[in-house]
Amino acid sequence: MSQEELLVDTFVTLADTLVDDYDLIDFMQTLSERCVALLEVSAAGIMLADPDGNLRHIACSSEQMRLVEVFEVQLQEGPCFDAYRDERAVTCHSLEAATDRWPSFAGYALDHGFQAASAVPMRLRTAVLGALNLFSDHERALDDAEIAVAQALADVATIGILQHRAIHDTRALATQLEGALQSRVVIEQAKGILAERTQISVDEAFDRFRRYARARNLRLSDVARDIVDGALPAASFTEPSRPISSGG
Repeated sequence: MSQEELLVDTFVTLADTLVDDYDLIDFMQTLSERCVALLEVSAAGIMLADPDGNLRHIACSSEQMRLVEVFEVQLQEGPCFDAYRDERAVTCHSLEAATDRWPSFAGYALDHGFQAASAVPMRLRTAVLGALNLFSDHERALDDAEIAVAQALADVATIGILQHRAIHDTRALATQLEGALQSRVVIEQAKGILAERTQISVDEAFDRFRRYARARNLRLSDVARDIVDGALPAASFTEPSRPISSGG
């Protein structure tokens, strides 16, 4: 599949996911994975603002990226925060040269294998919901065309979330976002439990229970809770994961 065909397929996949009661976390997960496939980046992650306006990690393409994003949240420093606060794209071709810009974050990201970082806001007009992080394991700056693609993908995600605001009131949207953020905590617990019990990597553990959920039309958060509660034994996830099809 060419890059142009993959881009079209990505927009179709994201649009098809936006049913009335879609799984927000799985939607964001798909978005982060497609960013890696479409752009010359090593990892992607998404942060959404909670009801108080504080950015929280919601999805990422790898465990390595999650660790860096969690640290970014703790510091409230880094490309995602700049993109969210300034409502504009942020590019950094060399994290090694960005220690003045992000004194603590740059070194941490370097220690975790990333050399460059970019971010675009998730916004529509005056509504800014979060930001999309794009990290590379070598020094490079995303060009204008790549930033445009990243922004377009972020815009689709933003429209998907705001679609609920058109149907429900602000309180319902806040409840949805808060529920998704709380579900992410359970998902992280489930990933660790499954990885430890099956002696596989955290990324592989997540791939396996995500595939399990999709095959049975279950929500990721529900499967995660069953893993944490012991209702789903580790033996249920012994099948090695394979690439998840673009059609979901």
